[in-house]
Amino acid sequence: MDYRKLKLGKNGLPTWDALIPIILKFANQQEEWRGKALRVAVADDLQLPTDLRQLEYTTYHDNIIENRVSWALSELTTAGILRRVRRGYYQITDLGKQLLTKSDTVDFRMVHQLPKYQQHQQEIKERQLRGTSATNVEDLEPEVTSAESITHILKAKTQAYNDEIAAELLQRIRESNPSFFEELVVKLLVAMGYQGANGAAWVTQQSNDNGIDGVINQDALGTRTVYIQAKRYQESNVVQRPEIDSFYGALNRQHADRGVFMTTSKFSDGAVQAAKSDAIVLVDGIQLTTLMLQYQVGVQLKQKYVLFEIDEDFFDEG
Repeated sequence: MDYRKLKLGKNGLPTWDALIPIILKFANQQEEWRGKALRVAVADDLQLPTDLRQLEYTTYHDNIIENRVSWALSELTTAGILRRVRRGYYQITDLGKQLLTKSDTVDFRMVHQLPKYQQHQQEIKERQLRGTSATNVEDLEPEVTSAESITHILKAKTQAYNDEIAAELLQRIRESNPSFFEELVVKLLVAMGYQGANGAAWVTQQSNDNGIDGVINQDALGTRTVYIQAKRYQESNVVQRPEIDSFYGALNRQHADRGVFMTTSKFSDGAVQAAKSDAIVLVDGIQLTTLMLQYQVGVQLKQKYVLFEIDEDFFDEG
């Protein structure tokens, strides 16, 4: 492939969407690809001059063309053209195979119009509406000098980045198996402190759960117990009132007064009303992943920034 025939962007390198045909070509050649191997294969296939192939960002020293392939992999995965089959491995989907025959016409506009990508964008908007800050990162001034302005921009950009991570996290959970989700929900509630110092937490056996997926005893004697229902649904599969009523019945059989219903989708208005009258706490997909980031379950801290100011008291002492 002669890279000069592709749409070129900054640094004289192909744009991420210009790489789509090459990515799909390689992805279709074997059952799955390790991300690093796929990035290198695509980058090498461009036949770039040595200086461009080895070009790195000045700050982070990441290889630019491989970084651009990584961005393309992320966008294609969000759109459902590729899927992550396990950690660090990618596989072409049926949709990706369909697009393979017309990959030369696939650009960022087409990718961003696909249903899964649109769903992802809608979810990001909903997260922003639920957040405490409505700042649009694109509206921030590029030239900042005051500590307040810098703090404002760091907070906004960090929130925007974390919103993307949370949306990706939710999609990964939806692609997992139901038993994994049940384990995840129990681990999250334990991380939030519901187990207590001497309590216990466990996932019930699937063959005999009686409508209860997890149990948390908040003390050693089990006098305070939280019962959990976990539904790993796709975004379009909204939890309805009958499922809340069923969980309420399961709680009654346990003589319980504490129930938490978590899902990867949403709750209908009827389900919300039923939960209020039955004293059941509802956690939907967006709140679930917000809590996962807050309590660092399924994620890890990537970077911390330190912002200094003058200690006026130090100078007053002189």
